[in-house]
Amino acid sequence: MSRKSFPLVILLPPSEGKAEGGSAPKWKATSGDFGKALGTYRSQIATALEELDGGDAKLLGVGGKHLARAQEINTSIVGAPTMAAHERYTGVVWDHLSPSTMSVKVHARATESIIVLSGLLGLVGFDDQIPDYKLKIGASFAPIGKLSTWWREPLSKALNARLAGHHVIDLLPNEHRAAWTPTPDAYASLSSVTFVEKSGKVAGHDAKAAKGLLARHLLESAGSPIDALETWEHPRFTLTY
Repeated sequence: MSRKSFPLVILLPPSEGKAEGGSAPKWKATSGDFGKALGTYRSQIATALEELDGGDAKLLGVGGKHLARAQEINTSIVGAPTMAAHERYTGVVWDHLSPSTMSVKVHARATESIIVLSGLLGLVGFDDQIPDYKLKIGASFAPIGKLSTWWREPLSKALNARLAGHHVIDLLPNEHRAAWTPTPDAYASLSSVTFVEKSGKVAGHDAKAAKGLLARHLLESAGSPIDALETWEHPRFTLTY
């Protein structure tokens, strides 16, 4: 029997890899779907990064020319050129989600459904105009402390308000889940997905491509997202949720 279909939300991580450049509108902390709720917090992080000259190699996890570029973009976030989040994020998950090949209908559903948890921005919508940046949600620096901990209260408040009455498919890594305290009783359902090797071992980095493919499958499926989870097949991984 098919389950009742409620609106879908898919929670995704951002990507380490990001497209460079952008255009108007210039970025403001209050921009995007969650700017009103989280703008003050975004401004504090942007200011802290600027005071740290963009961060050092330890904070950013890169060196050489990559460090120099990361420092440059991290010290000029406010007013930086922007592009849509689905164009900015270029990592493995997003490459296999393949936003550029979506039909108009699937793109519209992605716009309604996909929410990204970000170290810099807190929460990001699929079509939100965002700047280039380099900052992991597990990073820690003064005076903010560990970002996932610092974000938890305001991020959870804003996200849980958005998730009420929705089927929530959580495809987040653990470091991003640490920034969010769910309130499942308010949702239609919550499925926190883990990718498992055929051997029974929990999958690691290799599951990123599969995560993007699963998100695309969910967006293209009619009916209940739970039914869509149950019908998804992959030659290497199974799901627990």
